[in-house]
Amino acid sequence: MRDPSVPAPSARPDTASRSGGPVPDGPVAFSPGVRSASSAQEGGLPAHARLPAAANARLRLLVRWWEARPATVKDREFALVFTVLSFAPPLALIGARFGDLPVHGGSAVSVLLTLGQCLPIAVRTRWPGACLAVVGTSFAVHQCLGCPPTFGSLGLYVALYSVGAHQTRFRRTVPLAATGAYVLFGVVLHMLGSPAGVTDYLLFPLVLAAVWGLGALVRWEREREAVRRRLAARVAVAEERDRMARELHDVVTHHVTAMVVQAGAAQYLTASPDRLNSALETINSTGRRALAELRFLLGVLEATGDAEPQGRTPTPGRVADLVEQTRAGGQPVELIEEGEQPAITTSARLAAYRTVQESLTNAVKYAAGRQTLVRLTHTPHWTEVEVITAGTKGGTSRSAAPREDGSHLSGGRGLTGLRERVETLGGAFTAGARPEGGFRVHARIPAGGGA
Repeated sequence: MRDPSVPAPSARPDTASRSGGPVPDGPVAFSPGVRSASSAQEGGLPAHARLPAAANARLRLLVRWWEARPATVKDREFALVFTVLSFAPPLALIGARFGDLPVHGGSAVSVLLTLGQCLPIAVRTRWPGACLAVVGTSFAVHQCLGCPPTFGSLGLYVALYSVGAHQTRFRRTVPLAATGAYVLFGVVLHMLGSPAGVTDYLLFPLVLAAVWGLGALVRWEREREAVRRRLAARVAVAEERDRMARELHDVVTHHVTAMVVQAGAAQYLTASPDRLNSALETINSTGRRALAELRFLLGVLEATGDAEPQGRTPTPGRVADLVEQTRAGGQPVELIEEGEQPAITTSARLAAYRTVQESLTNAVKYAAGRQTLVRLTHTPHWTEVEVITAGTKGGTSRSAAPREDGSHLSGGRGLTGLRERVETLGGAFTAGARPEGGFRVHARIPAGGGA
């Protein structure tokens, strides 16, 4: 009888762990620095799942490497592999047969005909019609002589696909010639005693036509994509020309208008040499600014990269310079800027600047000497530009105010160009005469516009 004071032994027998040590009876305390096999897989993919991912990555690299190689090089390599497979068992005896003529033993002629069905594939992209002619003739003679089946006979399908996908000249003549050659091939097989029935003679050309049609579909998709790319390039060029035309209009109209107004006023200042000299200096500085901005635009046109030159794009921070320049020409302008300027894209900065520039140009041109207010309001997500030019009570007359469609301006690119510029960035633009008199231009431009 067992002593009750002695603890009963564990029902589980002592066994040796894989590391050679005994397995304890009680709960096992794991060391913090040791992870179990199951926990090691919790932080990532298991080994059997990581292998296919690595294989897929290598496969994608291989595909990209293959697609980057010239077509003529790929065709030569493909023809070489195709030729090797045509003489390497067991694939050497797998191929297309038609006519069911008795099979004779292999010979040197059979080898030459097999090469005739494989080697022309090396020029299938450059000369697809010639490739089909040689491969098709070799296939027909190979079948008529009863040569053993060969993997090279599949070259007929490759040649047909290549004609459909790459033939650029005589696209109608080649199928007609191939049809005539097939009819002649069928007549020769019948004269040689082929047991093939009418169904065989009808189904085989349908298969060949399907292969050719697949290649033609690929060519059609490729040509459609090329047309799409050309149209996209033309649209991009047209948009760039329109953008540069707007920029040239904004630069030339503003500065030239200021110079014309200042020159007109200068002729009445001959009795005051000091004021005359000041007006001439203003005209000189305005002309220099116009030339500088034109040089900048020409530099953008001549640039080969996509990046815009740093520090040359006008910003709302330079609106103050624009206002000072307009004041120097005799136009009373007040600038009010509210809020902290947000992080804003180059396109949005330029749109805000051009809005002020065009509005001041119209003020000088149509409301010379009238008070003009420029207000910039910054929020974290928007920049609002408002330019109000004072006018007579009861509203500005149609003859004095710039028309909203901008058609009175050079090239019709005034307010209409501003509207297009702002709305392209996802903003809102309004311009029109005020009931109480004057003219108001308002633009709400998103900070991330054009990003």
